[in-house]
Order: sequence, then structure tokens, then C-alpha cells
Amino acid sequence: MASSQHQDLERNLLFSLRSQFVQTLQAKAVLELARQELDYYDHLIDISRERYSKGDIAQIDLDRIELQRVQYESDLQTAEVNLRTSKIQLLILLNDRTPVEQFDVTGPFDFLDQLQPLDAFRQIALDTRPDLKAALESVQQANTNHKLAVANGSTDPTLGAWYTYNPSFSNPYANQTLGLSVSIPLRIFDRNQGEKARTQLDIGRNQRLSDAIHAQVFGDVDSAYAQIDSNLILLRPYKAKYLMQATRVRDTVTYAYQRGGASLLDLLNAQSDYRNVQLAYLQLIGSYLTAASQLNLAVGREVIQ
Repeated sequence: MASSQHQDLERNLLFSLRSQFVQTLQAKAVLELARQELDYYDHLIDISRERYSKGDIAQIDLDRIELQRVQYESDLQTAEVNLRTSKIQLLILLNDRTPVEQFDVTGPFDFLDQLQPLDAFRQIALDTRPDLKAALESVQQANTNHKLAVANGSTDPTLGAWYTYNPSFSNPYANQTLGLSVSIPLRIFDRNQGEKARTQLDIGRNQRLSDAIHAQVFGDVDSAYAQIDSNLILLRPYKAKYLMQATRVRDTVTYAYQRGGASLLDLLNAQSDYRNVQLAYLQLIGSYLTAASQLNLAVGREVIQ
């Protein structure tokens, strides 16, 4: 039981570590997106200044474009703070004294479009979950304690034997004596009845707890599976269509604006839509990886890396 409970503690600690690692990867990806967005917007500002110098746009339009840059600067600073905070939390979990400026993480920030059937994960959880093992072992321990209580309430006969050699002058054939004895205690009232009843109740209690953990295992697996399946349903169209469409719309509107074929509002809307789609995609990947960690926690071992 102690070994199973120790494994369960490791399982939960590993989940916390994986979740923080995913948050750090997500913060790193969002920071990179913020930098790219700021660089691209600076390119738009350069285009607008060139158009203003040629008299294609008014001063007010140029001012509106340049004022919009503060939003991208704010997003960049927020992303840097979030990444630093995530690194600090990860270092605490790792018990690492590396300065945060020298610490970095790397790993695939993507999703796998493959998922086993739900029944396969359920069976793995039943075979692997250490808390379920500990619950089953507690039932075995309760049965053993009850058998011990029954044994302590029983009485064992005491057997004895002796041999003596005594000279007998009246009977020369009675010099050697062999004897046997049997002693049986009569425990009429003290039969350990209270401990028997307590251990019998403890068996039922541990069985109910085992049933509850068994149901909890199924609930954890089903919940994590539903979450990761939902994320996959959303991620597939993003990767197959929405990301390319957002990029194409932004580049097309930027090209048209550069040549006077699109308005300033169209340009800002296209840039905002592109940013929203990219950010939503990164958040979905982060949710997918967190759900994958949750499924690993529910199953009890690594099933999705």
C-alpha cells in the first residue's frame, strides 16, 4: 500500500510538472507570435509613411496606424512577463536554482491527430492506476486484520508431557512414570468480539472506497478523453484551413492597401483577424497538451507524449 501511494504521489507531481511545462511552451510561442506581429506592423507603418510622403493618405490615417502600435508593444511586454513567470514556476517545481535569465525550455508545441478508442484507455487505467491498486490492497489488508481478530478471539489447547524416574520400594515396577496433560481455557465472555466487529466494518468501508475510486477512474478517463477529443475537432480545421485563410487575407489586404485598393479600416481588421486566429490556435494547442497531460494522469502512465 505504501508503495502504491508513493507511486500515486509521483503521478500527481508529474502532472503538475507537465502542466507547467506546457504553460511555459505556450507562453514562449505567444511571445514569438507577439514579436512577429510587432515586426509585421512596423512594416505596415513603413508602408504608410511612404504613402503619406507621396500624398496617398492623410496625416490622421498615419497617426491612427502609429497609435495602434502601442497595442502590439503592450502585447509583447505582457507575453514576456508571462513567459518569465512560467519559467519561475517551472524552476520551483524542478527545485532548480538556475537564474531565470539562463533557463529555457524547448519541445514540440504541436498536436498529434491520432487517438486510441476510449475503451483502450479505460483498460490501461484499470491495470495501471496506483491509487486503485492502493484501494484494492487496503481491502486485502482489512480482510487480513479481520482474520487476525478472529484468531485472537479463539483459544488454543495447551499440551503437556512429562517423564520421571522415582524408586519405589513397595512396587519395583513403578520406578519410571510417563504423563500427558491437555489444558483448554474457557473464554466465555472475552472472545475479542469488539475487534471482530470493527474489522468486519472496516472491510465493508474499504470495499466501498475501492468502488468509489473505481468509478472515479472511469470518470477521470472519460472527462480527459472528451476534452482532448474536443480540442482535436477544433484544431483540425485550424491547421487545414483557417491559418492559411487568415494569412492569405492579411497579405492580400496589405498588398491592396499598399496600392490604394483597400481602406485603413480593412487593413486594421485584417491584421486583427490574423492575430486572433493565430492566438486562438496557440491556445488550442496549449489546451490539447494540457488535456493530454490530464489523460496521462487519469490513465496512470504515458499514453500521449
